Amino acid sequence: MEDCYAVIPAGGVGSRLWPLSRGDRPKYLFDLLGQGRTLIQSTYDRVSKVVGADHVLLVTGWRHVAPVREQLPGLPEEAVVAEPVPRDSGPAIALGAAILARRHGGGTIVASFAADQVIRGDEAFADAVRQAVAAARAGYVATIGIAASRPSTAFGYILEDSSLADAVPDAPSARLVRRFVEKPDAATAQAYLATGRYRWNAGMFVMRADVLLDWLRESMPVLYQAVTRIAEASMGTRDSMDEAMAALWPGVEKIAFDYAVAEPLSLRGRVAMIPGDFGWDDVGDFNSVAALVPGLEGGSVKVLGDGDKVVALDSAGDIVAPAAGRTVALLGVDDLVVVDTPDALMVAPRARSQEVRRLVERLRSLGRDDLL
Repeated sequence: MEDCYAVIPAGGVGSRLWPLSRGDRPKYLFDLLGQGRTLIQSTYDRVSKVVGADHVLLVTGWRHVAPVREQLPGLPEEAVVAEPVPRDSGPAIALGAAILARRHGGGTIVASFAADQVIRGDEAFADAVRQAVAAARAGYVATIGIAASRPSTAFGYILEDSSLADAVPDAPSARLVRRFVEKPDAATAQAYLATGRYRWNAGMFVMRADVLLDWLRESMPVLYQAVTRIAEASMGTRDSMDEAMAALWPGVEKIAFDYAVAEPLSLRGRVAMIPGDFGWDDVGDFNSVAALVPGLEGGSVKVLGDGDKVVALDSAGDIVAPAAGRTVALLGVDDLVVVDTPDALMVAPRARSQEVRRLVERLRSLGRDDLL
């Protein structure tokens, strides 16, 4: 694994977890599960065990550099890349690959893992990564597909095809990807689950840096030119790197890696999928976070934070985040999300957890950037 480096793009805000997650304090900086480590710390712990602590590169927004460094004090200065404006996972991973290729050569394996996911089963995770690296060495863009345990409408899906075990002997579980599928409706998700051929798309990608950069040169020349020029500047002083980022990054298209790379390459038969048979969640909304924490006093009321700050009577199925520090009291209410922060209180039906983003969009339209 000496040729493998992890890139952690940490740029999302997590708007479905508003008002906990904000632009200046996104969800990956929180210990949402009460485990003593934030999501980004847990991600770093997990991937550094596989690739090595000195083989991690993190791409994040400029205003998150200080809290990231505070939470990950062992990261050297050159291992943190600051974006002046967010450009989604496609450009972030591409930039990481370009920098690593410039530092270590085009054959470097780049393994990208989101900063805000929860994974249970480190050995199974490590095995899946090792197989993905083997597929990447063979020229594929490899992804890790998660076993779908329920017909979720919150995740994208991967349709698997034939085995690649003969083509990539060191990745016996690898399968060709036929296509990626957007988040489906409930009936479609149920149909996917019944076939046994669909897995959740966890957004984990592993590839050789030169494979990715060659594709970008062909398909997205503006992005290719930007990341290669910034990577060249990164070999100089911090000022030269910052100047290149300021000049080039705002002109880069904002696009997810799935759309920019994985989906079009899957249509060319160049994407491999490794089954990831470990516990996984992207903690994308309050419902998914609640599924990972114990109930208050053994009941069905879930508390994100200090359980002593919540009093529940004749209430069930509620999710409460008492982030303001004061006591939240529930009486005769079921299946609500109650998030109490110093400057905003949100109350919503638990069944509409995925729609919290609409509140964020509404606040933005009203010019309430102070709450975002």
